[in-house]
Formats: sequence, structure tokens, C-alpha cells
Amino acid sequence: MVYGLFLSSCGYTTKTLLPPHIKTVYVENFKNSIDIAREISNKNPYQLYTPGLENEVTRAVSDRFILDGNLKVVKDYALADSVLTGEVIEYVKEPLRYNESQDVVEFRVRVAVSVKFLDKREEKIIWEANHFSGESSQRTEGTLKKSEETARAEAINDLARRIIEKTIEVW
Repeated sequence: MVYGLFLSSCGYTTKTLLPPHIKTVYVENFKNSIDIAREISNKNPYQLYTPGLENEVTRAVSDRFILDGNLKVVKDYALADSVLTGEVIEYVKEPLRYNESQDVVEFRVRVAVSVKFLDKREEKIIWEANHFSGESSQRTEGTLKKSEETARAEAINDLARRIIEKTIEVW
């Protein structure tokens, strides 16, 4: 009798799939393009504007690149092999669950951006998305209660994680 051992791999790697010449990234300051004058409607009742939101997103994206370690974040545009640009286009707090009194007990907090990742040497866009978002939930009562600020920070961190995954994996 012959027994064989077969090993397989799923192909997952922690290495980047970016072109080999891309070793550094310059994260341009995100722009806050949320339209604070936009009319509230039934379709858009919970649009929010928070001054400085663009700074929170920029910082979270830069920190996530540093944590990931595949690309070195540089502070000087001239030293970068690649550039990430973006603008905050939406900050929304939507009701998810209600209690018996019809009070909202859980919200979905979402931060969305328009983003581009550019290869400076080849002068081309590697990827872009017009509506890329991160989410979190905010409970208003009970043991899992959290503030809107905490939920917003979690949504921004989720957004940063998704941006870095998209950049590094380049699907």
C-alpha cells in the first residue's frame, strides 16, 4: 500500500503585491468635503459635519501604514514612491435598532471618503474609489453603551484598515 501526503496552501501572504519599486508612501492631508449646507431629507436625515474629521482620517491612515509595515510613510512628497490622496465626503449616523418606546438604542456610524493611490514613477493611478467607507456601531444604553466620539474613532480606524488592505493587496 502506498500512502501519500498532500499539502496545499491557500496562497495567503503578508507581503505586498505592489510593484517592487514602491517602497514609500506620502499620505496627503485629507480634505473635508462634507457639504454642511446640504438640505436634510428623509433619505439623508443624519448627515453630520465634524470640524477636524479630515485630520483624524489622515492620522489614522498614516498610523495604519506604519502598523502594517509594508510601505514606509514619508513626510516629504519628493521622497515618496507613491501618494495616497483623499477627501472625506460623508459622516453619517443612522438608526439601527429601537426599543419598545421607539427610542434609538443603536446607531451605525459611517465615515466615507473618495480616495486615490498613485504610483509617482509610472505616473498612474494604481487604484481609486469614489465612496470607500468604514463603520462602527454606537449603542446608547446598556453595558455596550459608547459615545459617538468612540464610535467615530472606531469607524475611522475601520476605514484606515480597509484603505491599507486595498493598497497593499491591490486586488
